[in-house]
Amino acid sequence: MITWRNVLALLCLGTGLRAAEWLPIETQVAEATKSDKVTIVHFWATWCPNCAAEQAKGEWKAFIEANPGANVIFITVRDEKDGAAALAKYGIGSQKNFTHLQHPNASRRPDTEMTSFMGMRVGWIPATWIFRDGRLRFALNYGRVRFPILQQLVEDAQPKWN
Repeated sequence: MITWRNVLALLCLGTGLRAAEWLPIETQVAEATKSDKVTIVHFWATWCPNCAAEQAKGEWKAFIEANPGANVIFITVRDEKDGAAALAKYGIGSQKNFTHLQHPNASRRPDTEMTSFMGMRVGWIPATWIFRDGRLRFALNYGRVRFPILQQLVEDAQPKWN
């Protein structure tokens, strides 16, 4: 049987990472996305100009606080710096609906960088995925988030429409 874990194991071959180093974070996120609550998974890095632009205006902080019924997971990728410390400078990290994870593969080299997560391609950062009930509902894979659009997608992913 082909599972996302098998696919991830194959994708990780040749990167120098052992499954024990990267599988726990993906398992944790996969479990979190099974919730009947909307879960936003945001891939970012401290060195990324688009990521910094999102933080500088306080848009993510405002979004997280305005959506307490949604779970928000930030995953720092392709980055050796402490993502949690960088986010704290922007007031992100203490919210009850927020989780930060640091991906163990910090490589930015094209031949070894993390390019998939939970069996799905991560080609550009920032990238933002919206899940509910274990299913990917929407993916914003190419750059800076437009928060009115993100808010609409979160509302559209709710179990009941008004």
